[in-house]
Amino acid sequence: MRRYQDRVYNFCRYMLQNPEDAQDAAQDVFMKAYRGLKDFRPDSSTYTWIYRIAVTTCLDYKRKSRRERFRREPLPEDLPSDEPYPDQLYESKESTEAVQVAFQNLPEKLRAAIVLREMEGLSYEEIARVLHTSMGTVKSRISRGREQLRHLLKKIEAE
Repeated sequence: MRRYQDRVYNFCRYMLQNPEDAQDAAQDVFMKAYRGLKDFRPDSSTYTWIYRIAVTTCLDYKRKSRRERFRREPLPEDLPSDEPYPDQLYESKESTEAVQVAFQNLPEKLRAAIVLREMEGLSYEEIARVLHTSMGTVKSRISRGREQLRHLLKKIEAE
């Protein structure tokens, strides 16, 4: 399990965009894996199994986070935008920040496929097993994710 520790944490960090939540989620992933060891099939790949647990755990965290946010915070009269201010983008001019912003705006399913492919280096087949979907769907999600990233980056650059 130690060999997957950093990779699972990095995946959770990309999915949750918060280091503290990512640390908690990664810990939950390994607790779930430990509890689920009796159900693990030895003919399966360990890391696709771990990543599948990580995807599910991160989606649960995002759902839980949204629900808690709505419960705790009274609704303000004017909802603040999640978008960064244009002057901040102008000042920063760093492409890594623009990529981060664009990445945060990707739908979760597309983001998960992109992270597993581009950051974790999984094959299309491995991603399909992790996400419990077909290889065609994985290719489509990665293609749409890249296209949306391109569109979002152009939009950010134009602002």
